[in-house]
Amino acid sequence: MATWKQALLNTAVNVEEHFDRLKGRLFNRLHKNKPFQIVYYRGFGSPTAVWLKGRVLRQRKQDMSTPSDNESVWNNMLATYQRFESDEVPGVTVKIDTFGASYTTVTDEEGYFEITITPPDSLPPGRAWFPVRYTLLDITQPSDGTEVSIDGHLMISPEFSKFGVISDIDDTVLVTGATSLLQAAQLTFMGNAYTRLPFAGVAAFYRALQSGPVTTLFNPIYFVSSSPWNLYDLLIDFFRIQGIPKGPILLRDLGMTREQFFKSSHEAHKLEQIRRVLSVNPQLPFVLIGDSGQKDPEIYAQVVRENPGRIMAVYLRDVSHDIRDTDVQALIREMESHNVPMLLVPDTVGAAEHAAGLGLIDSDAIPEIRAERRADIQGTSSDKGAPTDLGE
Repeated sequence: MATWKQALLNTAVNVEEHFDRLKGRLFNRLHKNKPFQIVYYRGFGSPTAVWLKGRVLRQRKQDMSTPSDNESVWNNMLATYQRFESDEVPGVTVKIDTFGASYTTVTDEEGYFEITITPPDSLPPGRAWFPVRYTLLDITQPSDGTEVSIDGHLMISPEFSKFGVISDIDDTVLVTGATSLLQAAQLTFMGNAYTRLPFAGVAAFYRALQSGPVTTLFNPIYFVSSSPWNLYDLLIDFFRIQGIPKGPILLRDLGMTREQFFKSSHEAHKLEQIRRVLSVNPQLPFVLIGDSGQKDPEIYAQVVRENPGRIMAVYLRDVSHDIRDTDVQALIREMESHNVPMLLVPDTVGAAEHAAGLGLIDSDAIPEIRAERRADIQGTSSDKGAPTDLGE
């Protein structure tokens, strides 16, 4: 007999599916002239496998171009609403052209599409980013009958990459206050890419990791978060504005299934995405970067256990209270038995100094990281209540 929780979940899913059908019928009647939009997420892979994902929507009314740094709270809230009030297009075929070949896949009930492809045997040496085009088959724009397509890029780790980096986003790169629901909601709904704050020195540290100890290298960086895909464009703009190296951003679908209220939990989602990154880069060891506030220490410890010899170091920004640090310290001691340094650091410089000691970055990058950290802190100290690096 199904439990009350399962019965409630089934009811919720039935209601959602019924609502989506009604919404689709009403939308087709009232908004049949609304343009189609392909949203692509940066693909990634290695010479053996490439993973691609995107979504098909009916285009939003508001211009979603990069906002200004003096945007009103109302405009920020409206933009956030329209990110989440998406009109997905299920059951359409998407053609993907890359590496001189074509592939097809079909969108699911939430409008998402996903495919893993095998690149050609020979890739141009010294190149990390490759073009890809996404096109809807048998669908044209209602206004003028033109093709629905978009050009994007995918990243393949070059053969000369020495290691990869997998980084959390919330409270690791971007100040979100994830341990405070009220603060996180305020930053998400009332801010934009210009008003969101980075942790001090992060951009310089990540540039140093991407370059490695020799500046001619290219070490791929992947960003994994349990934030919803709806925030993808905001994060793309934020990284660009802050000078954080470009890399794939892996977020979460918040839709329900008959097994659980969300398609994946915070912990399950991050583990799944990290495993995906590791699986398509079997030739690379990795550095993991996160924070102590949620489940990053437990997730990264599990990754270390599952992948002996592949994790070079784990850096955790200390954003939690002493009682939480006790649990983290127990994991740090466990990781010592796997010969993996897991550090709980107060700021970016602490992680960078350790990384230089391991030969992961050029020690000459430390002064730049220190300088950028000071500049970031000085730039936010005049804002009332603006968070800065811990340890200041």
